[in-house]
Amino acid sequence: MRLVVRVIEARGLPATDADGPRDPYARAQLGKQRAKTKVLRKTLSPAWDEEFAFRVGDLKDQLLVSVLHEDRYFSDDVLGQVKVPLTDVLDADNRTLGTQWYQLQPKSKKAKLKDCGEICLTISLSQNHSEEIAALAHWASDDLASNSDKSAELVKGSSLPNIPIEISTAVSESDEIEVIKEDKSNGGPSFVNMLYQIFKPKDTEAPAPSLSNLDSSPDVLEETPSTSSQSHEKQDQEASASMTFDELLKAFGSRHEGKEMPDNLSGGVLLDQVYAVAPSDLNTHLFSPSSDFLQSLAEIQGTTDLEIQQWILENDGEILKRVISYTKAPTKLVKAVKATEDVTYLKADGEMFAVLASASTPEVPFGNNFRVEVLTCIMPGPELPNDEKSSRLVVSWRLNFFQSTMMKSMIENGARQGLKDSYAQFSELLARTLRPVDAKDTTDNNEVLSSVQPEQESDWKLAFRIFGNFTLLSSIFAFVYVSAHIILASPSIIQGLEFPGLDLPDSAGEVVVCGVLVLQGQRVLNMIGRFIQAKRQRGDHGVKAQGDGWLLTVALIEGTNLAATKSSGFSDPYVVFTCNGKTKTSSIKFHTLEPQWNEIFEFDAMEDPPSVMEIDVYDFDGPFDEVASLGHAEVNFLKYNISELADIWIPLKGKLAQACQSKLHLRIFLNNTRGNQIVKDYLDKMEKEVGKKIAVRSPHANLAFQKIFSLPPEEFLINDFTCHLKRKMLTQGRLFLSPRIFGFYTNLFGNKTKFFFLWEDIEQILVVPATLASMGSPSLVIILRKGRGIDAKHGAKQLDSEGRLKFHFQSFVSFSVAHKTIMALWKARSLTPEQKVQLVEEESETEDFQNEEGGSFLGIEDAKMSGVFSSTKPFGVSTAMSIFEGGPLERRVMEKVGCLDYSVTEWEPVRPDVYQRQVHYKFDKKSAQHEGEAMSTQQKSPLPNKNGWLVEEVMTFEGIPIGECFNLHIRYQLESKTSKEKTCTVQVFIGIVWLKSCKNRKKITQDVASNASSHLKKIFSQLEKESISAKFPF
Repeated sequence: MRLVVRVIEARGLPATDADGPRDPYARAQLGKQRAKTKVLRKTLSPAWDEEFAFRVGDLKDQLLVSVLHEDRYFSDDVLGQVKVPLTDVLDADNRTLGTQWYQLQPKSKKAKLKDCGEICLTISLSQNHSEEIAALAHWASDDLASNSDKSAELVKGSSLPNIPIEISTAVSESDEIEVIKEDKSNGGPSFVNMLYQIFKPKDTEAPAPSLSNLDSSPDVLEETPSTSSQSHEKQDQEASASMTFDELLKAFGSRHEGKEMPDNLSGGVLLDQVYAVAPSDLNTHLFSPSSDFLQSLAEIQGTTDLEIQQWILENDGEILKRVISYTKAPTKLVKAVKATEDVTYLKADGEMFAVLASASTPEVPFGNNFRVEVLTCIMPGPELPNDEKSSRLVVSWRLNFFQSTMMKSMIENGARQGLKDSYAQFSELLARTLRPVDAKDTTDNNEVLSSVQPEQESDWKLAFRIFGNFTLLSSIFAFVYVSAHIILASPSIIQGLEFPGLDLPDSAGEVVVCGVLVLQGQRVLNMIGRFIQAKRQRGDHGVKAQGDGWLLTVALIEGTNLAATKSSGFSDPYVVFTCNGKTKTSSIKFHTLEPQWNEIFEFDAMEDPPSVMEIDVYDFDGPFDEVASLGHAEVNFLKYNISELADIWIPLKGKLAQACQSKLHLRIFLNNTRGNQIVKDYLDKMEKEVGKKIAVRSPHANLAFQKIFSLPPEEFLINDFTCHLKRKMLTQGRLFLSPRIFGFYTNLFGNKTKFFFLWEDIEQILVVPATLASMGSPSLVIILRKGRGIDAKHGAKQLDSEGRLKFHFQSFVSFSVAHKTIMALWKARSLTPEQKVQLVEEESETEDFQNEEGGSFLGIEDAKMSGVFSSTKPFGVSTAMSIFEGGPLERRVMEKVGCLDYSVTEWEPVRPDVYQRQVHYKFDKKSAQHEGEAMSTQQKSPLPNKNGWLVEEVMTFEGIPIGECFNLHIRYQLESKTSKEKTCTVQVFIGIVWLKSCKNRKKITQDVASNASSHLKKIFSQLEKESISAKFPF
């Protein structure tokens, strides 16, 4: 006997002001058995519609259904619960309670909140062993089984499915009497004895098990399946074994007609690929018992002990499933473990298939707390040339946790990586036997576009449709009438102010008639002029694109419900497409509100993927009149998948368009003709702009970036920086930069803040100097154009008087790199060539001004400087500076501390009070661990108070291990002490700038800092000795 529970939906769940919408899921429990629905995000009215089956162990149990809120950091909150006794289900008609709404009760009676909402459940008992019970009841004694009410009472109070009733066993009459007497002496018949008496066969002679054995081993009784359920499963297996795989699918599909395909699971998509094979053939290749695909995959992955059971059709065709068991190969972290998969079909109609695999790995750490669920969906793919069929294979996954655990995030990360690796091998193996289909192989771009042909309308039909109106007919009638009148009328007599050749109107009526005729003629001439001009404006249909890169193709199919702007009740619409500064114009459709264009427009290849395409619909009213807008729209390529744009209706915006609900029917295709090389080319171009190496991000990083901001797969991450977003309070997060967007994301204690806007939306980027409020680092202020970035408004600090959003970012780890990267991407996307030249000039002027103000030297702001030496010396600043003067004292000191072949150049002025020189020397083998050379550039300038000098040095190394991976930055600050004459304070700071990635950075940094500190102490100690010996030569 099984209890079937269908959890449909809930409503009215409680929510607090702090948390807002919940992340609810339902959990059903019967005895020690538990089941859990999927988690639905941010809703108070979840709809799960999931079904669970429990084996009934004791009819005195209660079904407990709880609704919980998933908490990622602490234990899940119970929003409400309901208890349903099994006896209520047993007493109901047909042993089902039907679909009912149940009031959720608080978990604790002391809870303040009593209204916990409602949950909709369908609860029923399923009896798969009714035939066996009927047969056993027929064998029961007349005394105990004659009363149907008494029999019902016994069945109602039993735990029948878990008691092993052996049909082949019996007791003798004398034993039976003894047992009955024994029971009566104990105060009444025991439950087991009464069951035994009911189902005891009369013609068997084998002895029955003793009651003491039965009573002393209740656990064994609970765990042993009933003979009736075993018999039913055996019948299912025998029936399924006699059917082929196709017959099983047809039988299952007939019971699930009209069922929709399930949505992808919440964990994400592992594989999404189109293959050149029919859906039914792909399903057979993956799941048929005759296929050896799983065996081949097991060999590749190192899986052993693979056992694949046959497909079994259960519950009269309601369930089609099989069980697979195997031993996973050991990994670096986990030993070889056994796994069991329950594979169940959810849909199979011959064209679309959905298969859910639920894997259990109890031997892994925390393996009893979760199951891994993988959903495989097979759907018809796009059409291929030569009418070849294709299939789209989508594999998604999720973790179904039975119990909360603090290791949840770690388990999810490990499972995600393991599944990605497994399905990468899965995809490679599948590609060996089935041909993957690229986007360029499909007929979406070819056959679909070839079917788009403009309707050819003859000029005579078009002229009749346009000029066949009252204005032209009345004008023709007036012209004929006046012409006839002129022919029939006699010549007028010259009178008044008339003279030969000038015939003036003789009455007011003639003046009115002349005016009407002139106006009618003007209108007709304007109509003819507009028609001729419009016929000349053929549009850009059929103009082929040129170049290599991102090709944008737009098929304009039709429009509907366009606004009427003319007195005739019609318009003459045409469409203008604008993308990356390039425009394409359609032909003009006359005298219609339902235009049919069927025209194709191809934009020349673009180096960067387009972000937005603007669409404007105008009414043509002559070449010199001001055009009237019928509506406008915008296609944001970052908010649509390319497949979604292949056939889309776009609503138009604007007063007229929204009033009429105007729409355009488009087919948009975006193709990359450079392949994967376009990412590397783009990064190379950015490296030249930034002046620093930009590493290609891993597929995992790109996928995470796309998932955070819901971006299409062609968008890739260029760089990201840690910073603070300044609003009312500082918010720490990460800045993400890609070719088309500027995004920010943070997740602090479950509070997520994310937004992005396009580079084209930015109007101005300002650098605010470092202040105490910005924690000593410069800030970036991003100002958007008016009306842009509305979706990112919650991240803006303020809205200025001109209606522009302002975003403040500060506390960058490396401000210069972040600023250069942002400026390079902004210039590449949003500025015209003239604006780029102007910006470069402004930046050069700014840089010169900063250098004149004594700014940083050779990018030394990129190095994190730390003090390694500080001392007060018994000599003045002039003596201390002698080791930077290039004289004999400097050479003598440097050679004694291990700098051989020491050579320097003369100090040369680079700016007022700023001097620069070059230094070169070799390391002494005796004092240094490695042979090699050092080359440095030194720059000196006086301190602001003129009481000392600041010497900055950037040193590079050759001939030492990994010396090419970093530069050493040194800053000397020599300052005279005012309290004591002829004494000075020496402070030395060092920092390391990494040029290339390498291992053991931390250890190398410590070694370099230690050696540099020791070397500098030797230099100033030797200088002190040399200065003393110069004073006292004896």
